[in-house]
Amino acid sequence: MNRLTAEQFKSAPKIPLVVVLDNVRSLNNIGSIFRSCDAFAVERLILCGISQTPPSAEIHKTALGAEDSVEWSYYADTLAAVANLKSAGYTVCCLEQVNGSVMLNDFKPDPDRKYAFIAGHEVDGVAQDVVDACDVCIEIPQAGTKHSLNVAVSTGITIWHFFEAFPVR
Repeated sequence: MNRLTAEQFKSAPKIPLVVVLDNVRSLNNIGSIFRSCDAFAVERLILCGISQTPPSAEIHKTALGAEDSVEWSYYADTLAAVANLKSAGYTVCCLEQVNGSVMLNDFKPDPDRKYAFIAGHEVDGVAQDVVDACDVCIEIPQAGTKHSLNVAVSTGITIWHFFEAFPVR
């Protein structure tokens, strides 16, 4: 299928996007997000707080090796990750339903900027102090009765939106 090896992927071009997980508790969700980051050439994944890190058999079960190809790091405190990203010139977005959020389909990434977005805990979402530290909040439009999506699904949708804006194909 002409796929890159993990080592080739590490040096291949990436979209200017960092994904940050704020206290995501499910190792299956974390593994799935690793896989989405690999599929769409995300620059890096940052795991924060209670989010577990590789090596982990449970993460590997859904990551299927993407934990070896995607660059990742860990921060005990999500706010420290946000501060470092901002100081490195990233526009930091929060994936959360809040007053004043921008619908994902209306959010147009600037081709001259680099971005990070934060996805949060499966029940509690992104911590309020982290929301407050972000430059913009993005919300995925929904038409159903639940008005929420699994964190791995919402992260995948959002990664795709950025991938469309910054293709590396």
